Amino acid sequence: MRNYITIKNNETIPFNTIPILKYEEFLETNVSFLKDAHNHCVSYFAFPFQNKLRLICCIANDFKARIKLTSAEIETNAAKVYPSLTACNLNFNMFEREISENFGVKYSDHPWLKPVRYSCSRFDQSASISNYPFYKIDSEELHEVGVGPIHAGVIEPGHFRFICKGEQIQHLEIQLGYQHRGVENLFLLKNNLLQRTLLAESIAGDTTVGHTTAFANLWESLCGYEPPDDLQFVRTLALELERIAIHTGDLSAICADIAYQLGASVFGRLRTPIINFFQNWSGNRLANGLIRAFQNNYSFTTELRDELLKILSAYEPDFEEMSDKLMHNPGSLSRLEKTGVVTFEQAHSIGAVGMTAKASGLNRDIRASHPSLYYRRMDHQPVIKHHGDVYSRTQIRREEIRQSIKYIKSLLKNIPDVESNKRLLLNPKQNSFLISLVEGWRGEICHCAITGENGELIHYKIKDPSFHNWLALALAVRKNEISDFPICNKSFNLSYCGFDL
Repeated sequence: MRNYITIKNNETIPFNTIPILKYEEFLETNVSFLKDAHNHCVSYFAFPFQNKLRLICCIANDFKARIKLTSAEIETNAAKVYPSLTACNLNFNMFEREISENFGVKYSDHPWLKPVRYSCSRFDQSASISNYPFYKIDSEELHEVGVGPIHAGVIEPGHFRFICKGEQIQHLEIQLGYQHRGVENLFLLKNNLLQRTLLAESIAGDTTVGHTTAFANLWESLCGYEPPDDLQFVRTLALELERIAIHTGDLSAICADIAYQLGASVFGRLRTPIINFFQNWSGNRLANGLIRAFQNNYSFTTELRDELLKILSAYEPDFEEMSDKLMHNPGSLSRLEKTGVVTFEQAHSIGAVGMTAKASGLNRDIRASHPSLYYRRMDHQPVIKHHGDVYSRTQIRREEIRQSIKYIKSLLKNIPDVESNKRLLLNPKQNSFLISLVEGWRGEICHCAITGENGELIHYKIKDPSFHNWLALALAVRKNEISDFPICNKSFNLSYCGFDL
């Protein structure tokens, strides 16, 4: 008998079909999975179940488009100590830190067992931001620099603690967890589908389409509903438009951080008509209200098609001209090239995803590896770079924008008829498990759900790609000047709220 079960993206299975292993076998099985370079951990979490703590680990095989599921039961006895998966593979680091913080699980050999986000329901209520155990080095040659948690402008709260030798960064520790939103628990408390959809829209405001699509796909699968072509079309189109909008805004911000004002102005202007199109389509510039399970309140019409094609025809020449200027400007290149390097080995070891992974030569793109929606009909080839620096991450943005425009133009050639104009109130399956993966503009979004006896949600787990990638930023700035931190940070553009659920 296999000690794991294999499923596909957005496939619903009975929860009791996930094998329950002894903890030692659970550890050995999942660590062995990651010896295959095609595998990576998309989610690993715990939740109380039948007076014990149930562990669920989801390992995706990016070559076979399958996800391996295993589970284990452990005691909530505070005196019990377990060996950690992290000691064998760093992919599990953040997941085990979160499990420890939420439920008080103790590990004998975890190398960096610190709080993650200080949720209100954390196991140790005495643990607080004010006594976070920052890493320290005693030396007369080193000094510390603290940045945040109060930042200029509208950036969200996060604290960055640098250890520097002169101007050179030796170590950066990033502490988030200032918002305590409790989003995952709210999914259980809210019984209304619309309320849950609004929660999905609020997970990360710059990834409204990405997270809401993951939720809609998940909920429809739980209810045994196969979305018709018009729903798949709208979600695919919106995902690619969101990618263009955010990548363009990021190019503007990157230019601003290196004092290239022409690029900052032009890319900032180019972002505006893209998000304004969302406004014209659905009434909101960030696409709130556009993605809904079972239905679409804002059908995509031929008039919208003509408007979008007109916007793209005006966007492309200015984008290409400005991109060419940026990529050939000696002053810009001197700030972008060889700055903030994350090696392939580092990206692989921490389980990096999305743009962060692809900039370091690691192929992680759900559109190709675990496709859903219209991506199943596309021959998507991820954009891969190999230097892992700010320049590589900038190049990926430019090339993914070009790629998204190509996909959108192809989609607009054949707008499907509307089939989802009826309001449906379908009930989710009982005692079931489901995992939904979507490639947002940052990378891999993962939503997991478990239902109970009456089809009610008994656990909902969310993972934004930032959960994997904040550590990549900390690694990237080592041996860089502290003045390069802003451009390194912006080249990743990770989410605070997507992390602090």
